[in-house]
Amino acid sequence: MACGSTYLWRGETTWFCCGNSWGPCGSAGHGACGTCNSSSHQGAWPNASSACYDITRPDLCGENIPRRGCGSTMNVKHQCTGATVCISIADCGPRTKSFCGETTCCGGTCRVNRVLDLTPAAFSAIGSLSSGMLPVWIYE
Repeated sequence: MACGSTYLWRGETTWFCCGNSWGPCGSAGHGACGTCNSSSHQGAWPNASSACYDITRPDLCGENIPRRGCGSTMNVKHQCTGATVCISIADCGPRTKSFCGETTCCGGTCRVNRVLDLTPAAFSAIGSLSSGMLPVWIYE
């Protein structure tokens, strides 16, 4: 999997468990793309398809997020530590419209609106699961 360095978007990211593996976040579940495993470096993008967009509605938060389908790769960079993780899109989400105005800050710089969900494995590559949310830059 090759991740690039061309700026795509910015916002907040959080972590989620793929499919039915909500308990201890095992690797049994599968996301909207049918490949999502909590122990893989994967994520959910709110404009992975038109059906996904209709559910997540990032436009209601002023986000004009570009379409990137299942299998697309992204490089996610923690804005404060510079830690990065290369992910592939394997699910639809987050429901951006449910988190309009939500803010995550570090070092005096803030990001607004939840625009990316990461698997626990991907999130822990750039931050602590206990932090819950991180401000990030997203590249492709």
